Amino acid sequence: MAIHSVSQVNKFIKSMFERENVLRGIMIRGEISNFKCYPSGHCYFTLKDAGGALKAVMFKSRAQHLRFQPVNGLKVVASGTISVYERDGAYQLYVDSLAPEGTGDLQLAFEQLKAKLTEEGLFDQSWKKPLPVFPKRIGIVTSLAGAVLRDIYHVSKHRWPHIQLLLHPVQVQGEGSAEQIAAAIAFFNEKCPVDVLIVGRGGGSMEDLWSFNEECVVRAIFASKIPVISAVGHETDFTLADFSADVRAATPSNAAELAVPDCREVARHIVNLKARLTSQVKKGIESRRLRLNACLKSPVLASPQTMLAARRQRLDYLLGDLQRLTEKSVTTKKHRLNLLLERLDGMNPAGVLRRGYAVAEKRGKLVTRVAEVKPKDKLQLILQDGRVPVEVLSVPEAEAVKAGKEGQ
Repeated sequence: MAIHSVSQVNKFIKSMFERENVLRGIMIRGEISNFKCYPSGHCYFTLKDAGGALKAVMFKSRAQHLRFQPVNGLKVVASGTISVYERDGAYQLYVDSLAPEGTGDLQLAFEQLKAKLTEEGLFDQSWKKPLPVFPKRIGIVTSLAGAVLRDIYHVSKHRWPHIQLLLHPVQVQGEGSAEQIAAAIAFFNEKCPVDVLIVGRGGGSMEDLWSFNEECVVRAIFASKIPVISAVGHETDFTLADFSADVRAATPSNAAELAVPDCREVARHIVNLKARLTSQVKKGIESRRLRLNACLKSPVLASPQTMLAARRQRLDYLLGDLQRLTEKSVTTKKHRLNLLLERLDGMNPAGVLRRGYAVAEKRGKLVTRVAEVKPKDKLQLILQDGRVPVEVLSVPEAEAVKAGKEGQ
């Protein structure tokens, strides 16, 4: 009985799988679990249902074309080939394509990216920029072919003939179109400043409009310093570009209407403003004329001399009262000053000396009592015109006082 190696057995089993045509291009429904995408770009996951599980791998060459992000728990339909991985002796599904069950992959990709960018705040109203009222230059990012450019040109020139339109032609669908649209928006912001940007294309299927759902386009619109009008498809079509733009237009023609004013409406508005201004000026002049006439009839202007004469007379009376009050006040204060001077002169020691009195001083101090001196004390007599030195010969009064105190 032959003995086989593990590798031989695995190789034989793999050849058995490869001979089964039913395992080629097979479509399998299941729920994704254990999903992991490596830096190499290869994706590994498991498809499972209530009764079993199947390992699966999707290599980078296939995974890079996915429009949505596979996540655990997502029910999908996978298409590919079942074969054996010889090294581990395990069979697995080699996935060629992957689609969410119950909805298209584009719709799922749309919802996933919308949720991601909404969480980042790219669609918040607080970031929206207002459109200028009277733009001079409008940048257009669209295809050179098609009716979009023609519609924008005719509508804008009809409404505002002097507007300047600058086109940056791009692909609006197909591979590389999203990158072209994003680059055109950056071009206007960095090298060709305009007042407004119109970014859009005509109607079509979700697949046709998909370039305006690409993340690079949405981020380019959000980053634009120039106000952006999104004009993609028809009124019922919505793209992520519509959410990030400052203004969404229902159609490209509507975008032109939003971008420029209507010269006829502006002219009518100017006429109305002129009429209102003329009316206001006339009313103002008439009101001031009435006030002037009322002032001219006033007694003040009719006979100003009479008014001034009465006030002059009153002024004379007031001046007379002021003069009398001033003289009375000065007389009263002068009398009071004289009284104070007399009192002050009476308290002046020099006045006492002038009346014949003298002051005795002993060693710089005034002598006021007999008891303060004794015989042979040297004193100074201060007179009106100078000092006289004297010597005390006797103090009879002091001796009598002293004898009286001893007797007590």
